[in-house]
Amino acid sequence: MTARVLMLQGTGSSVGKSLLVAGLCRALVRRKLSVRPFKPQNMSNNAAVTAEGGEIGRAQALQALAACVPPSVHMNPVLLKPQSEIGAQVIVQGKVFGRATAHEMQDLKPKLLPYVLESFAVLKREADVILVEGAGSATEINLRKNDIANMGFARAVDVPVVVIGDIDRGGVIASLVGTKAVLDPEDAKLVAGFIVNRMRGDISLFANGMQEIARRTGWPALGLVPFFEGARRLPAEDAYDLIEQRHQRSNGSVSVAVPLLPHIANFDDLDPLAEEPHVDVIMVERGTPLPICDLIVLPGSKSTIADLAALRAQGWDIDIAAHVRRGGHVLGLCGGFQMLGRAIADPDGIEGPSKVSSGLGLLAVETTIQGEKTLTEVAGETLTDLVPFHGYEMHIGSTRAFAPPFARLEDGRNDGAISADGRVAGTYVHGLFADDRQRAAWIARLGGRPAGFSYERGVESMLDALAAHLEAHIDIDRLLRLAR
Repeated sequence: MTARVLMLQGTGSSVGKSLLVAGLCRALVRRKLSVRPFKPQNMSNNAAVTAEGGEIGRAQALQALAACVPPSVHMNPVLLKPQSEIGAQVIVQGKVFGRATAHEMQDLKPKLLPYVLESFAVLKREADVILVEGAGSATEINLRKNDIANMGFARAVDVPVVVIGDIDRGGVIASLVGTKAVLDPEDAKLVAGFIVNRMRGDISLFANGMQEIARRTGWPALGLVPFFEGARRLPAEDAYDLIEQRHQRSNGSVSVAVPLLPHIANFDDLDPLAEEPHVDVIMVERGTPLPICDLIVLPGSKSTIADLAALRAQGWDIDIAAHVRRGGHVLGLCGGFQMLGRAIADPDGIEGPSKVSSGLGLLAVETTIQGEKTLTEVAGETLTDLVPFHGYEMHIGSTRAFAPPFARLEDGRNDGAISADGRVAGTYVHGLFADDRQRAAWIARLGGRPAGFSYERGVESMLDALAAHLEAHIDIDRLLRLAR
């Protein structure tokens, strides 16, 4: 089997490429086609564990779900996980490859291209259609020389490209026409058309805009997609999206505050809670005190020691201590669990310069950040109430606990820790709230009323709705004819 291929690139970041690929994957599966998503290079701290025991961007895991196939490391062969303003951990085919600054990354890309092409070849043998997602902007000409994410990849494998513009942020005509103007002529030859995404209001009002873009670029218009309200109910890839989606309170009976730390990771852990109609999930931006609430969740982190320092700089450690004195609950997830302990040591300098930091001291645990990264699916039960769960682990480091364990895993290991009064807990398990049993137990424990819905079925239903939405506004038959 040799798949036909089509690539979606954007005029910029956050124009909706990831959700368009997810929706198109589901739309093509509904046409009885075998589909695989592919993103040569992604940059995100929101990651997912695959069956091979590797990690890929969460967006590609969602796209795999949309395509009704298990996620694979080959769907996102290069994943960059930012650890600072200028540096990132480099994941290649699911495993840690090393670290690189932004400057070093440009020299590293030619060495990564063979891995990208190898993974692409694996998927081509498995599917009828591959939908490739670019990264950032198609016209980052300062980075074009060694590009493996956008036109560099498209040229390497000779695939047609559809350019996506976002009308919701304004300037979509200029961004699409400007893309054509800036593209290298040989790159521009690969562009097979354009789609305008996130149109609000009467779409007929932009009919002449579509015509003008087509006239000025010479690219055919392939669709004008109205804003999809269900997008907020699907996992976000960028932490900045959280500020827009979940900063308002709706007077729910349970309130959950989440500090938005600089290197927040795997923040989709909070999505299932945010879907609960009687729960307010308040994403707290830096510069704002933590509000009075029922539960504070310290989320995962790609740089635990740096985020702990940022938490203290904001005065959030004082807010958390006051919250505990009032009898509030605190839950630390992965990096957040490490922060709750007495000390965090990084002797090998995995997160940066080697150092030791004192934790918040709310749990009698001590963490050492070293060794191989743990990447595995897990199941077990929380020991205070014997409620089962399934989820996954994704962390570097080990934690020595001098407190009762939070949970026991099916493989016999203990996980996490919990305070004597049961109000402060930490765990390495991601995806805890996606388990309907655990989510309901937590809400009830906090005095709320769980809605009783299935989160996983809700995501599936939303993917079907997204596919139907795209079928109505994109010429999918034409997209299939353009793929090669």
